[in-house]
Amino acid sequence: MTAGVLAAAAAEAADQVRDGSLLVAAPIAAAAGVVSFLSPCVLPLVPGYLSYVTGTSVRDLGEGGRARAGRVALGALGFVLGVAVVFVSFGALFGALGRALRQNEEALTRGFGVVTILLGLVLAGAFSRVALVNRDVRIHRVPRAGLLGAPLLGVAFALGWTPCIGPTLGAVLGLAASSDQASAARGALLSVAYCLGLGVPFLATGLAFDRAMRALAVVRRHGRSVTVAGGAVLVAIGVLQVTGVWTAVMNELQARFGGAGLPL
Repeated sequence: MTAGVLAAAAAEAADQVRDGSLLVAAPIAAAAGVVSFLSPCVLPLVPGYLSYVTGTSVRDLGEGGRARAGRVALGALGFVLGVAVVFVSFGALFGALGRALRQNEEALTRGFGVVTILLGLVLAGAFSRVALVNRDVRIHRVPRAGLLGAPLLGVAFALGWTPCIGPTLGAVLGLAASSDQASAARGALLSVAYCLGLGVPFLATGLAFDRAMRALAVVRRHGRSVTVAGGAVLVAIGVLQVTGVWTAVMNELQARFGGAGLPL
């Protein structure tokens, strides 16, 4: 029975990819992941996380060598896999919710539009003085440092959402749930794209640590601008959803392309 369910899910995911419904949605989700990686409450933690998942010091991360590169790759991939397990589960759950409530698509889209606006404002720092909004839940018992603990640390990181991770991922989950093509497979695939946007820069930083740190130092100096710009985009999408413009545009595109699957 389990094999049948997995086969059905795989077939549904393949259908969505073939009809082009993810060609725009997936890059947007991946971009949200990149914004999360570059956010001021994640970027400064990257060296420490890389050191932890590889079991080496930050100084040693800057040294070359094929063996070190292999260890960094394994540690980073393990961490990203742990993050993906949590976020993809959330994506599948939200997608399934959207599918179950498809008959209330308009109300659901407007409701998630309001949520997206609020998440955009949070990301932009509009509620920076509200303690409850900026409170993050941290798991203080962390696994042993090294490759074996990397996936568990990724799970702990994902469950302890920071205010910077929550708004971007929350917006992706909202878009997955409010689409007229909402499904568990779609939600999971969008979450995979989000995790790639978050995880690929993490892996690249580990493999080219010294050069990445110099480049990311520039980003850190402009971290506020990155989050404000990301928040503004989320607010704009939310306004389009609440006003119904988003749905109207999607319907118009659907008519123009002969009923082909549409992004978001």
